[in-house]
Amino acid sequence: MNTFLDQRVLERLRAEYLEMPGMKLRIEQVQRLCGIEQTMCKLVLAALVKANFLSLKSDGTYVRLTEGDLTVPRHPAKAALRSMLPMKTVRRAS
Repeated sequence: MNTFLDQRVLERLRAEYLEMPGMKLRIEQVQRLCGIEQTMCKLVLAALVKANFLSLKSDGTYVRLTEGDLTVPRHPAKAALRSMLPMKTVRRAS
């Protein structure tokens, strides 16, 4: 099996789930969406479940387990706050 192809399919499927929050697909639907055969599809879905990106529900659908991309490191948001200096009001002559 071609590892490069596996990675491309995995990244494609991850991108589809990130792009469409709430998406629920059965294995047959994933196969049609990605245009891949059943064995490859099972391997990719199993890898995404193992990575805690997808979850297999009791009805046979695969859903996104968490929000966001798990490959991106999480950092707290930082905001630079400026001191609140009085702003000068500019008036125009009419």
